[in-house]
Amino acid sequence: MQFPTFSFALFFLIVYALAWALKASNEWRKIALLMASWFFYGSWDGRFVALLFASATVNWALARLIVRGDARTGRWLVTLGVILNLGVLAGFKYTAFFLEQLAAALGHWGLSRDVPLLEVFLPVGVSFFTFQAISYLVDVHKRRVPAAGLLDLSLLMSFFPHLVAGPIVRASDLLPQFRRVPQLTRGAVSAALTLILWGLFKKAVIASELAANLVEPAFHDPAHRTSFDLLLGAYGYAVQIYCDFSAYSDMAIGLAALLGYSFPRNFDQPYRAASLQEFWRRWHISLSSWLRDYLYIPMGGSRKGRARTYLHLFVTMLLGGLWHGASWNFILWGSLHGLWLGIERAVKRRWPTGWPALPALAGVVVTFHIVVLGWIFFRAPTLDEALAYLHGLGAGDWRNTLVTPLSLLLVALGLAIHAVPPRGVQGIAVRVRRWPAPALGLALGALILIVDALRPAGVAPFIYYQF
Repeated sequence: MQFPTFSFALFFLIVYALAWALKASNEWRKIALLMASWFFYGSWDGRFVALLFASATVNWALARLIVRGDARTGRWLVTLGVILNLGVLAGFKYTAFFLEQLAAALGHWGLSRDVPLLEVFLPVGVSFFTFQAISYLVDVHKRRVPAAGLLDLSLLMSFFPHLVAGPIVRASDLLPQFRRVPQLTRGAVSAALTLILWGLFKKAVIASELAANLVEPAFHDPAHRTSFDLLLGAYGYAVQIYCDFSAYSDMAIGLAALLGYSFPRNFDQPYRAASLQEFWRRWHISLSSWLRDYLYIPMGGSRKGRARTYLHLFVTMLLGGLWHGASWNFILWGSLHGLWLGIERAVKRRWPTGWPALPALAGVVVTFHIVVLGWIFFRAPTLDEALAYLHGLGAGDWRNTLVTPLSLLLVALGLAIHAVPPRGVQGIAVRVRRWPAPALGLALGALILIVDALRPAGVAPFIYYQF
């Protein structure tokens, strides 16, 4: 069940009506939302609803033990919780990759063995609710949040707007909201509907069209594409993944707002960043801040000398790459970001005002192309295909055999989004909330029909469903 579908719209209308009908009893309201979230998750694969419940139960029990024990016991219990949560993630996400590499290594050294090759079905969103559970245990141990009841923690980890592709909503953000009866204002409704419609346009029109008619053909067989096709294909993927993932986040934030809950912002025009450090403050903010607070800083951050700082940056981004998937492509993607963050840190130490003799716009251009280079490894199915893509880029054949005026227009539009004034969507929502309800309903209906007419046939899954 995907957001931009009729089945999800029907599901959400029922949940919306039920949630506000139960407003008088906050506990029953949360139970209804939890059941709806499990139904939503079960529509992907019902077997993994039990995994969600088991994960919530184990982390609930560990948190209760942490608050009852002393500091030393708490550290051991947090360590146990991190191991158990990462064990679930590793079991589903990395076992097959590890066995493949083991078989290849044994064959290389002439020690071929019959290593079992497993095809493990990855639960949708497992990375997101696993990271959420880890941050919850750490925050309980550090007394940042009180231990939650089983219902609240289950709903935190299962809440359907953010369940399968984020944002990674922390316990400190959402648990306090669960403890009080939510309110819904006209301003919140207008902002939520504006965000949902904007996300629908980015996903259904820009991302879907670019995926089908530019990105997929370019990456499918890069050896038989011209350099021009591959260059525009790489730019197209940069726009596609931004429009796809930010669309999911916008729709998730809007859906949660219609139910009375506030999620943190997850994207802030990342392609206008003048450095990679700034890019990660603007891209997938909930993940980058999670990696900073629960990995980079606990490792020592920048407090242990220059060499250790570079190492911590590299390890953080390397593990961030592995979080996205078990493949050498993601390892190289994370390594590229870690290396460039280290270079930026060294340059900033030497020239505090930035790169010498370069205008501010040059930083945006350089950063964007470093990100695009990384996206090639991120998008290519295998390392060999990523290298073939890079080889084709350097071939010097600038004929156009793939790019259409529409795809070029959408790439330009996707990049232009980053040049408009910040918080532009919020500004539109402020104006819209003054409209009479009938006018607002007619306008939204007309815009939905326009988006439906412009989008290509079918609904491709959101890119981050696979993570």
